[in-house]
Amino acid sequence: MKVTVVGYWGGFPKVKEATSGYLFQEDGYNLLVDCGSGVLSQLQSYIEIEQIDAVILSHYHHDHIADIGPLQFARLVKSHTGESLPALPIYGHRFNEEEFQRLTYKDYTQGEEYNPALPIQTGPFKVTFLQTKHPVPCYAMAIEGNNRKVVYTADSAYQKSFISFSHGADLLLCECNLYKGMDGAKIGHMTSAEAGKLASESQVRKLILTHLPHFGETRQLVTEAREYYNGDIELASSGLIWEKD
Repeated sequence: MKVTVVGYWGGFPKVKEATSGYLFQEDGYNLLVDCGSGVLSQLQSYIEIEQIDAVILSHYHHDHIADIGPLQFARLVKSHTGESLPALPIYGHRFNEEEFQRLTYKDYTQGEEYNPALPIQTGPFKVTFLQTKHPVPCYAMAIEGNNRKVVYTADSAYQKSFISFSHGADLLLCECNLYKGMDGAKIGHMTSAEAGKLASESQVRKLILTHLPHFGETRQLVTEAREYYNGDIELASSGLIWEKD
């Protein structure tokens, strides 16, 4: 399994970067997890647009779905220039019906509902869901393939249910929008300290801090998380790759 960080900023992208987007690859299959602002531009540094096999969305905030429209237009343009492309499946929940309906665009993309109570299979990946603590319905994902497990928290305040959900994961992609000592309960985001505690208590093998804030010195997030987790920690960055056979 190979995971590439395409975008990692919370809220809006910094110059020449992107908000949430992660490329999962295995056995020639390309799964894009979230498709935020700037993701489509960055993604083309790693694969061609027509090579995307499926997209799955955690929730419908703009920093996670802003490039769905450009992706749909890209499929249209590619089809008009001689490419014969099947409808691209875009998985999402139906707890915001209006947003879900927008996932289908003519014959170029097809909205596919996931029931968060049940796992789905997309290509070689099994995806299991956990509802997070966020102002809108949002779902963390445990993505498994070839005996590897990656957990993506999506956007959430800390919750104990993350511990069992993430237990033993090879990689934890944990949102870290706040610094130690801040209170993310009301806004639905985690601090560096909470990310470190979660990684430690769930005994994950590696922690990547993502969905980063636009204030402060972000490297401090790693220092603070290390107070609670003595494993491998890395700060998300454009093009960061994690790969395990």
